[in-house]
Amino acid sequence: MRGHPLSALTLVLAAVGPAVAQEPVRSRPPLGPVPELDFPAPKRVTLPNGLRLVVVEKHNVPLVQVNVLIGAGSVYEDDARLGLASLVADLLDEGAAGRSALEIADAFESLGARFSSDADLHTAQISLRVPVGRLDGALGLAADVIQRPDFAAAELERKRAERITALIRSHDEPNAIASVLFEQVLFGSAHAYGRSSLGTEQTLSAIDAESVRAFHRRLYRPNNATVVVVGAIDTESALIAVQSAFGRWERADVPTVSLPAAPVRSARTVYLVDKPGAAQSVIAVGSVAVPRATPDYAVLEVLNTVLGGSFTSRLNQNLREEKGYTYGASSDFDYRLFPGPFRAGAAVQTDATAPALREFMRELEAIRAPIPEDELSRARNFLAMRYPAGFQSVAAVAARVGELVEYELPDDTFDRYVGDVLGVSAAAAVGAARKYVRSDDVAIVVVGDRARVEAGIRELGLGEVRVLSVEDVLGPVPVRTGT
Repeated sequence: MRGHPLSALTLVLAAVGPAVAQEPVRSRPPLGPVPELDFPAPKRVTLPNGLRLVVVEKHNVPLVQVNVLIGAGSVYEDDARLGLASLVADLLDEGAAGRSALEIADAFESLGARFSSDADLHTAQISLRVPVGRLDGALGLAADVIQRPDFAAAELERKRAERITALIRSHDEPNAIASVLFEQVLFGSAHAYGRSSLGTEQTLSAIDAESVRAFHRRLYRPNNATVVVVGAIDTESALIAVQSAFGRWERADVPTVSLPAAPVRSARTVYLVDKPGAAQSVIAVGSVAVPRATPDYAVLEVLNTVLGGSFTSRLNQNLREEKGYTYGASSDFDYRLFPGPFRAGAAVQTDATAPALREFMRELEAIRAPIPEDELSRARNFLAMRYPAGFQSVAAVAARVGELVEYELPDDTFDRYVGDVLGVSAAAAVGAARKYVRSDDVAIVVVGDRARVEAGIRELGLGEVRVLSVEDVLGPVPVRTGT
């Protein structure tokens, strides 16, 4: 999980706390008025080949961030070749258009540019940050990498070996085991969200150079891509640069994806994965919730901040500060293009597994009751005060614009956020909690030492307890690390 942004502030406040005699007023922002977000309206252009361009001008530093978003994520894989999307994205700069991987890296470095590529569920993203005066050269190089990768057999074997090694390691990582199982039980094997994007030894072994090229040929097309440009550049200049780099990229018919509804859960089930000798148990509790485009986004942000989205949230105060079961407990709504999961969880001391699980269930039930106004105000103010800070760098702004693109959100989404959050009422919060945070039909995943935790879990009477091995979740441990 990401480190909490308030940790340093918490230490400062702890140090000065005894000298402050006045009880703080928590019904209004403590640091003055809420900072305003000055987010320029994105400018949109579509090139003749179907490539979409989105430009946001930010002239405070002479840098440009270019993110190319392509509809080529893991949801487009077939079951026999899981892991293909991330492999393709990772191989792009391992040789392209007559340059070796080392030559490509040296060329970007000589331009003062940072380049990376990866893939998530729905998109592959190519990221480029470069001084504005060297944009043309860097963008031309990036275009070669995106459009004309070599996909050399030797590089494919090396990347495959890295992934199989990662699979071997994952068998010893309780967090990885819990994450994979949690998605499996919520979404099922028929749903793309229920599959591991890492793949398995069998599916990775089935990926050859031709399947890599075919995936790239089918999905890496201009009419399946958006170029986001943020920085010290105007729309006309950005259009000229992008047209020069990508104007001859050939369009083609590309597939669309529509995911089935996740299975409906009718009862609460505990999935206990035996990890003998584990010093801690990893707990994950949740259910399928909402897509990013939900109209309830602001109220869910406030609700989750109260429950588990900040250091002072109920879950963390209960399990960490009061009970001492864990170094940190949290919750989140994982917003995706289609409905994603709500999850609450923590890594807890083995002996505290059952008591911690009991507290999770209590908090999930308690959040469905009306939230006191002072607690609600703290959550609203916490979100509103920190929000503009997330738009300071060109990379951060480009990532936010990518949200607009990937999740098909209105251009004024960010301008409305603070007002929407500050306007969340107690009635709206309790309504959202009763609709989206349930305790009676959740999936409960525990990865820990069965011999020490099973009896306590069963005594809680939470529902059926299904005991699994690590191999039941991840498959057999790979016996090789490549060829």
